[in-house]
Amino acid sequence: MRYKLFGKSGLRVSELCLGTMTFGPNWGWGADKAEAKNIFDAYASAGGNFIDTANRYTDGTAESYLGEFLAPDRDHFILATKYSLYDRKDDPNFSGNHRKNMIRSLEGSLKRLNTDFIDIFWLHAWDFMTPVEEIMRGLDDLVKAGKVLHLGISDTPAWVVSQANTLADLRGWTAFTGLQFEYSLVERTPERDLMPMARAFGMAMTPWGILGAGVLSGKYNPGKVQEEQGRARLWGEVNEQRLTIAQIVEAISKEIGCTPAQVAINWVRQQPGTVIPILGARRASQFLENLAALDHPLSPDQFRRLDDASHIDRGFPHDFLASDGVRNLVTGGTYNQIDPR
Repeated sequence: MRYKLFGKSGLRVSELCLGTMTFGPNWGWGADKAEAKNIFDAYASAGGNFIDTANRYTDGTAESYLGEFLAPDRDHFILATKYSLYDRKDDPNFSGNHRKNMIRSLEGSLKRLNTDFIDIFWLHAWDFMTPVEEIMRGLDDLVKAGKVLHLGISDTPAWVVSQANTLADLRGWTAFTGLQFEYSLVERTPERDLMPMARAFGMAMTPWGILGAGVLSGKYNPGKVQEEQGRARLWGEVNEQRLTIAQIVEAISKEIGCTPAQVAINWVRQQPGTVIPILGARRASQFLENLAALDHPLSPDQFRRLDDASHIDRGFPHDFLASDGVRNLVTGGTYNQIDPR
C-alpha cells in the first residue's frame, strides 16, 4: 500500500479507501459485526489507514462498528464521515445541508464513532435549499471548534463546489479539500466538469461505484441479464453498451491473469490527479481479492484500450472549444506552437 496527499490538507492517506456502507445487516444484505471486523482487519493489515463512512450507513450501525474497531488505535486512522441524509424519516430538519442538521448529525456520529473529532467531514449530497455561505460558515465553525479537521463534499454539481471554495478563500473560511462522486468505466460523466474542477482546486477525489453496480465485476453476461432483466435493480445498471465495456474488461483481465474487478479498480486508480477509489465488500474474501488489484497495474496500452472502449462525448462547451476551428480562432492559428501548462 502506498499513500497519497489528501488535496491541500497534508494528510497522508492510503491509495485505496475502505468503504463501510456494507457494515451491518440492517438493510438485509450487509456484513455482520464479525465479518465487518474481518474486512477492517484485512484492510489495516495491508497498510490501509483511510476509512469512509456516513451517518446514514446501515442506520448508524456502520459507525457503531467502527467506533469499536478503531478504539485501540484511533489516531492511526484517517476517519471520514458524512452528513446530509436523514436520520429520522418524516422530519424535515433531520436531513439536509443546513446548520441544525449539520450539528445534530455530527454529534450523533461522534457518539457512535466513540471519538472527539472527525478527520474529514463530508457534505453528503447537495439539497438545493441551503445557501452556500450558510454551509461554509457552519462547517468552518466546526473546524475552529476542533470537532472537524478537514472538509469534503460529495454528489454536488461542479459549479456549486467552485462557488463554495471561492467563497471560503475570500472569507478566510475552511475550503473543501476532497470531492466524492460516482465514477467508473461505465459512468465517466464526472470527466466533463467535476474532475477538471477538482484538479484546478487541488482537491483529492474519492470515487464510489467503481465497479458500475457490479457490471464490471464479471458477474453479468448477456444470458444472465436476459434471465434477470425483470428485476428492478437491473434497470439503468445493465445495458448493451455497458456489457460491451464489461466484455473488454474481462478480456484484459485474462491477459493480465487477474479478475475483471481488479481491472476496473485499476482503471480508476491510475487516473491522473489524486484519485483514491473507495472499496467496499460484504465478505472479507471478496475484499482481499479486490485489494489485490494493487498487484496488477494496467499497462499504458491496456489503459488506452479501456479508455477508447468507454469513451464519452464531453458535450458543449468542451468539444466545441477543443475543435480545431475554435482553437485556431482563440490562438490566431498558433495553438500547436504554445506549450500548455
